[in-house]
Amino acid sequence: MLHSWQLVLPAICFLSLTVQQTSAASHVFKAGDPVVLYANKVGPFSNPSETYQFYDLPFCRPADGLKHKPETLGEVVDGNRLIETPYDLTFRKDHEHTVLCKRTFTAKEVLQLRKAVREDYYFQMVYDDLPFWGFIGKLEKLLKPSGTELKYYVFTHSHYDIAYNKDRVIEIKVTTDPSHTVDISEEALSAAGTVPAEFSYSVKWTETPTPFDRRMDKYRRYQFLPQHLEIHWFSIINSCVTVLLLTGFLATILMRVLKNDFVKYTRNDDVLDDQEETGWKYIHGDVFRFPPHKNLFCSFLGTGSQLFTLACFIFLLALVGAFYPYNRGSLFTALIVLYALTAGVSGYVACSYFRQMEGGSWVRCVLATSFVFCGPLFLVFCFNNTVAIVYRSTAALPFGTIVIILVIWALVTIPLTVLGGILGKNNRSEFAAPCRTNKYPREVPELPWYRTAVPQMMMAGFLPFSAIYIELYYVFASVWGHKTYTIWPVISVVFVILNIVTAFITVALTYFQLAVEDHRWWWRSFLCGGSTGIFIYGYCFYYWFARSDMSGFMQTSFYFLYMACVSFGFFLMLGTVGFRASLFFVRHIYRAIKCE
Repeated sequence: MLHSWQLVLPAICFLSLTVQQTSAASHVFKAGDPVVLYANKVGPFSNPSETYQFYDLPFCRPADGLKHKPETLGEVVDGNRLIETPYDLTFRKDHEHTVLCKRTFTAKEVLQLRKAVREDYYFQMVYDDLPFWGFIGKLEKLLKPSGTELKYYVFTHSHYDIAYNKDRVIEIKVTTDPSHTVDISEEALSAAGTVPAEFSYSVKWTETPTPFDRRMDKYRRYQFLPQHLEIHWFSIINSCVTVLLLTGFLATILMRVLKNDFVKYTRNDDVLDDQEETGWKYIHGDVFRFPPHKNLFCSFLGTGSQLFTLACFIFLLALVGAFYPYNRGSLFTALIVLYALTAGVSGYVACSYFRQMEGGSWVRCVLATSFVFCGPLFLVFCFNNTVAIVYRSTAALPFGTIVIILVIWALVTIPLTVLGGILGKNNRSEFAAPCRTNKYPREVPELPWYRTAVPQMMMAGFLPFSAIYIELYYVFASVWGHKTYTIWPVISVVFVILNIVTAFITVALTYFQLAVEDHRWWWRSFLCGGSTGIFIYGYCFYYWFARSDMSGFMQTSFYFLYMACVSFGFFLMLGTVGFRASLFFVRHIYRAIKCE
């Protein structure tokens, strides 16, 4: 394990420094210096994954052709496609009414624009690394005796308010003039089905005392209004206190029951010697019997350990300020790179447990570990990327980006998994079982329905899910909306509480399972710990139907398939937490009593 951390920690430092340097890059201009305005993407406001290149719509193109800005791996994965625009936004140079271009929309372009207006398309542009947004048009409904008439308008004039502090750009806003529109309704078309249009813009520069290093603060403020932020904090504190109290009550009851068990099992009077042992001590010869399907079980443990390590590093980077607002590319880059670098953790943990459980071929264990999460994710990506290609969306990754990701996986992830597997295979530690295991397994008594796996999983997943339920809305609004999550300390605390509650509830259910003489706790503890992932996926349906306006085949496939992968990742990670906590607990209670 030490070797994997030695590989990961330098990468963490490098990523943190790189991202911070990017966010604090010196953008210094003199009066009259050109500053390029980049157009990023357009798409339906309600479908954040369905984005297209800006010039897929018939806007004024640069005279010398389209020039793309080089982008990082994370920016491409995020669907960004920055293209230079013909707007002249020279530093500290005002423009009144400047004509950008005159053109005539063809009948096909009119239909395309009507669809964009009807679906409430927005656009995103970037100026000196400052993003801003606007809408391309408006739809009006006129009530007439003959029925409702739809009027489609496209905005043709945009006004840019730019704030500066000495030699640096601080803020940019865009507004569209409702009096400058072109009517593309059926009545406004010519006999040929065309519509003439003139696009124009104006620029106003204003000095501001805001320093350069505070210019991103407005994006943080816009995410949550003050009253909403106060309610957010109150809800989180209330949820955490409630869950901690419930966990405390559960831990207290469990400790009292265990204390009574220890007292009963350690008595040496003649009356108890003549009685038959019952309860969890009675199955001491079977409780450390290794589970079936050891290969898959160890692969789940290894992958869950890797995802837990990855989550810890992501939160660490977030807390030091690496992921500033509207730079999602840095988060995607960190996820890709860190997942590759933490692969050694999965290989080590999987093969170490596999060897301790006296498994056969460790090579099969390594292969299963390499594909247990990446395999489903790759299949989902292939399907969604094909859908995005059919839609001609920027969400479709270019071939070169796919090759880079595959190279990282083949040359970094796989070798580190194998290296970790070799280290785990050569690990000399033995499985510390305080009791001898019987040669033949004891028959498990018939149990009531509520002690079977599925009801136990539902009970185990409910309490941890209640700890993160409130925070999930804000996370979903960021991932599947137009907000950016900025309250990283809160979600870090919630993540810690989630793991603590998962560990406690799994330990409690493991004790109740052993108390009724059911020794099959290995898989059960993993399934109960990971069942919160099932609740998270169930929340996806609630958010889709009750809290969002998303629609369409592409958005549906992206949302439900990628969330299935995320929920599966939570299942593996929290299942590992639940099993490790249960293993520690089971070893402790059987080590504390004398087992003949």
